[in-house]
Amino acid sequence: MVVERTTAQQRPHVTLPVLGTVTLPTPEHLAFYTVLVALGVLEIVEWPIVGIVGIGHLLASQRRFPSLQGAGEAAESA
Repeated sequence: MVVERTTAQQRPHVTLPVLGTVTLPTPEHLAFYTVLVALGVLEIVEWPIVGIVGIGHLLASQRRFPSLQGAGEAAESA
């Protein structure tokens, strides 16, 4: 199985009225966020925890800013 890295230009974009053009995350990250929101909607996990884990995951996946990546990994493991 060959896995190729995608760049931001190859991923789908969505244009939102207030935010402008937003690049969608990779399918793996999108699935993670979907399950995380579903846990919040079903009240299995409280919304503040959903927000903290989601932001921690987003920061941990950042490749451009290593210091933010470290902060995200710390938040995700908490």
